[in-house]
Amino acid sequence: MQKLRKAVSEIAYAQNHAKLTHLQLSLIPVLRFASSLYKLALSLRRSLYHSGLFRKHRLPVPVISVGNLTWGGNGKTPMAEFIARFLADSGISPLILTRGYAGGDEAKMLHRHLLGRPVKIGVGAKRAAVAARFFERYGYVDPSSTSKRSDGLCIEPKVGGHLSSEKIGAVILDDGMQHWSLQRDLEIVMVNGLTLWGNCHLIPRGPLREPLNALRRADVVVLHHADLVSEQNLKDIDLMLQQVNKSLPIFFTKMDPCYFFDVGNVNSRKPLRDLSNSIVLCVSAIGSSNAFVKGVEKIGAFYVDHLEFSDHHIFQAKDIEMIRRRLRELEDTFGRKPVVIVTEKDYDRDPEIFKHLDPYEVLALCSELKIIPHRECTEDGFKKLLKDELQGTDRN
Repeated sequence: MQKLRKAVSEIAYAQNHAKLTHLQLSLIPVLRFASSLYKLALSLRRSLYHSGLFRKHRLPVPVISVGNLTWGGNGKTPMAEFIARFLADSGISPLILTRGYAGGDEAKMLHRHLLGRPVKIGVGAKRAAVAARFFERYGYVDPSSTSKRSDGLCIEPKVGGHLSSEKIGAVILDDGMQHWSLQRDLEIVMVNGLTLWGNCHLIPRGPLREPLNALRRADVVVLHHADLVSEQNLKDIDLMLQQVNKSLPIFFTKMDPCYFFDVGNVNSRKPLRDLSNSIVLCVSAIGSSNAFVKGVEKIGAFYVDHLEFSDHHIFQAKDIEMIRRRLRELEDTFGRKPVVIVTEKDYDRDPEIFKHLDPYEVLALCSELKIIPHRECTEDGFKKLLKDELQGTDRN
């Protein structure tokens, strides 16, 4: 199954069929047929929502959707965290709603990163029902009726640096673009600058969850991993997006490495410089492994190797043995023990599995999303956009 997923992924992002294997070429007719069925189901679902047969729920607080048009690796969860931090630090207690794929690795990471802030995290496919439970438990602040305001934001009194009320003031939909059952007030679409839309076909033949014309629904587009894209490609992508909507704000973001922690002690912190001149094996099961490896290379390792698994893959004993074999090969080649680097999401999927690689050192890389200034689209500009949306939202 792992090999099949990898083959399908390579087809989805292949720009030239000449580079595909005979097996992959034989899969294309099957994938084409499956994509046509997916397109039909997508059209039917859209029609049911437009006709009102499927209900769209309106929540009593502003809803910010962070989504994408393709599968995985677009920076949705880091952006949801960025927005949650900003809202919490501005006096609003946000609720992040996430589906909880693969044992809730993203939710676990969000819990750890946002610990101590007035942020709630709800996990479940039926997000309206999850939100209703949180509103019942904590209550909510209606922005249109809150008397205390500061710079356009609803502010609750603070005690000791924290909100005195835990009432929810906004909802952030993590991976929300295709979650049509919830109405949203701001649609943020994340785009992976390294892979864009692959072969531009719908899944499973391509990586698209929806046709590219769905970009017209976007209020904001964020080009992620922009630091790893050439200047010329950034200009071409910018021009392409402007053709969809000339007034569409386009922000550039990157993942900024912060530190490592040992998988045996999540509270440990190791500076990035500890990796300098090391032999590294990157192990990942995420949507954009290229960006992860490029980020590790920029830190300054002597040599970087990589074992890639499909997004949200659950590591098993046979995978650990495969990793061990690669580590022994690297040790024989360079005459010293390599270090294993994994992503936080891979760690959170199973915090125990990587301990079985002992005596090899295994570190998880912690990174945070940063907005790269691009013309008038700066971090301050992005935050102002959020403020203006929260101030102007009418719940009636």
